[in-house]
Amino acid sequence: MKTETAVFGGGCFWCTEAIFKRIKGVVSVKPGYAGGHVENPTYQGVCSGTTGHAEVVQIIFDSEVISYDDLLEVFWQAHDPTSLNRQGNDIGTQYRSIILTTSDVQQELALAAINHLDQSGQYANPVVTQVEPLEAFYEAEQYHHDYFVNNQNQPYCRMIISPKVKHFMQEFPDKLV
Repeated sequence: MKTETAVFGGGCFWCTEAIFKRIKGVVSVKPGYAGGHVENPTYQGVCSGTTGHAEVVQIIFDSEVISYDDLLEVFWQAHDPTSLNRQGNDIGTQYRSIILTTSDVQQELALAAINHLDQSGQYANPVVTQVEPLEAFYEAEQYHHDYFVNNQNQPYCRMIISPKVKHFMQEFPDKLV
């Protein structure tokens, strides 16, 4: 097994965690915070918008099973990369679309993917996803881990996450565990 790390922010980390945990070749997914200026941020601080952090997921993946490009494809489908600082009803810079790269190769692939999406006309508006090197990842509080699995009857999970997961599973059956 050859593992690598990817870090993506595409709105609420409960949603992105629920999707990426279902992908073949993904070893682990942890919700957390990155891209800000405060060390050891808390959920309350990030939600206040004062830390500069985005809600993200740290994905450890086996690059012999799934490529970074394939993870990017999942990322684009898991959220709206043309929506600035919001996903659905979740509004604020903590919900921005962001890719935090762990290598120069990831940086090049992410920028090329954005260029391709913008040139393809797939979206009516330009992609606003930020791409920057990962400086630090701060793991979220334990109650955020496996949030969808542990809270499936919670209204946000039923109304927001469940339909996203169902749609993803129908669109990408070849990528599922």
